[in-house]
Amino acid sequence: MSISEFCNREVVFATREMSLPEAAQLMREYHVGDLVVVDEVDGKRMPVGIITDRDIVIEIIAQSLDITEFSVGDIMGPQLVSVQEKEGVFETIRLMRTKGIRRIPVVNQEGGLVGIVSADDILDLLAEEMTELAKVAPREQEREAKTRAY
Repeated sequence: MSISEFCNREVVFATREMSLPEAAQLMREYHVGDLVVVDEVDGKRMPVGIITDRDIVIEIIAQSLDITEFSVGDIMGPQLVSVQEKEGVFETIRLMRTKGIRRIPVVNQEGGLVGIVSADDILDLLAEEMTELAKVAPREQEREAKTRAY
C-alpha cells in the first residue's frame, strides 16, 4: 500500500508569516497538534516546515517570551522531512524512525503537498490489520471442525 492511499489529505497549513497566536487558533479550531508550513509556488502549496503545539510551548511560552512577537517561520523546524506519495507504509515508518519524527508531510513528484501522516495514523492502520489477522486462526479452526465433523 502506498502512503498516498492512506495519508490524511485534509492538511491544516500555515505560512511562514503567520503569527503564533493565529497558528495556535488554527490548531484549536481544527483540533490538530501541528500545522504544515507552506510556501505558495505557481499556485501549489510546497511544504517547507512543520510547527507543533509543542514547539510553541517549548520555544516561546516556557521561556516567558511574548508570543505576539514571533511568526511561524521563526520557530518552525529548520529542516523538513517529507515522503514521496508513492512510498510504501513500511518505508515511511522506517524514515520516521530514522529521523525521529512522529508526523511527515506526503508530497507529489513536484514536491507539492498531498497530505500528512502521523505515527498515530499508522498505529491505527497496523492495529486494524493485526485485528483482522488475529481472526484467521479461530476461523480456520471453525472451518476445520465443520469439514471433519463425522
